[in-house]
Amino acid sequence: MARPGPSNSLSDVAGLSIGCAEDENALTGVTVIVPDVRAVCAVDVRGGGPGTRETDALAPENLVDAVDALVLSGGSVYGLAAADGVAAAMGAEGRGFGLIDLPGVPRSPVIPAAILYDLANGGAKTWNDAPPYNALGRRAYAARSKTTPLGNVGAGLGAVAGALKGGQGSASIVSQDGITVAALVCVNSWGSTTLPNQRAFWAHAFEIDGEFGAVTPAAQSFDAEDWGGAKFNPQPRANTTIACVATDAALTPAEAKRISQMASAGLARAIRPVFAPFDGDVVFTLSTAAREMPEPRALSIARIGALAADCLTRAVARGVYSAQSVGVHRAWRDAS
Repeated sequence: MARPGPSNSLSDVAGLSIGCAEDENALTGVTVIVPDVRAVCAVDVRGGGPGTRETDALAPENLVDAVDALVLSGGSVYGLAAADGVAAAMGAEGRGFGLIDLPGVPRSPVIPAAILYDLANGGAKTWNDAPPYNALGRRAYAARSKTTPLGNVGAGLGAVAGALKGGQGSASIVSQDGITVAALVCVNSWGSTTLPNQRAFWAHAFEIDGEFGAVTPAAQSFDAEDWGGAKFNPQPRANTTIACVATDAALTPAEAKRISQMASAGLARAIRPVFAPFDGDVVFTLSTAAREMPEPRALSIARIGALAADCLTRAVARGVYSAQSVGVHRAWRDAS
């Protein structure tokens, strides 16, 4: 029977490190995911207002077929600078892509990134011409470890999920034949992660061992236009759920792309509404290639994609469940 890995988080995929850094005063932060060796990566962009860096480089037909790190950041467009900080740190270590090794020519770290909008969450954003994200990226990279923190950490610090405080969530599963699949997500959605006027998560049917409160719905039916729990005053780029799913199975870039597309279904199960014009929802997929893909490959891709969607569903709920109240933003645990 498939079960979560030992930590029920992205850390269960061997070969990945996760680092987080926060600016408590500004209520924002950065999460960095670093493979031990360069890893195949793909992306699926579903939201109508995304903010990304180097996602075009991930297309299967393009030159670069692996990445050095992924960055998830708060700060909207300012947050993209977090990847600059990570690139500088990795470049100083001699890590990165180089078509030809030339003396005195530094390698180029390939670091795709996605951002969420947390500029209006009540934190002090009076940074003038010196946003903190380059420094936060460096700090997150330096702080990386084999554990995955949840809740008000990293890019989840300033997140707000509908009417509730959002956060960073993660979940994993190990298949019957030993393939590990996991997800990490920073939930800053316009839509709600809970049913209208209830505490039960939309993800409740996918919960394992009470990992996000074991609250069952009081009623299964609801008004199709009842968006209770969502943000009722959406602004362009004021939302966004950004995520990474990962597996130790060896994937090609095209296969990773298909898994990103399948994994996006996990957001649709956990958030309502989702992929709106003012969401910037993005899902990356990483393959550490520690395990050979079982044959037939197409069937294995379908299995891994389905497991990735399930993990992402659970990770969304775990992020909101683990969050703590900040100012006017009430956490799930404190909401009536």
